[in-house]
Amino acid sequence: MLGDADMATLTMRLPEDTTLRLKQLAASRGISLNKLMEDLGTAALAVHDTETCFRLMAQADDRKAALDILARLGERGSQAAPS
Repeated sequence: MLGDADMATLTMRLPEDTTLRLKQLAASRGISLNKLMEDLGTAALAVHDTETCFRLMAQADDRKAALDILARLGERGSQAAPS
């Protein structure tokens, strides 16, 4: 496994319908519910980290750095776009 890391156990209480839908989503992607929750957590943290970075750049009035990042993201997005 890439980047084996220490793991922790997290117990969550969710409504039954939410749990069922998450299980269905995981099954439709061919992954375990555990893997789905790991992926969703990673995505949420990436969004948070990106927002934090942009807020810090805004406070520092570093617009060029922010625009450079957006330009790089735009290049990546255009490479991944279907033709």
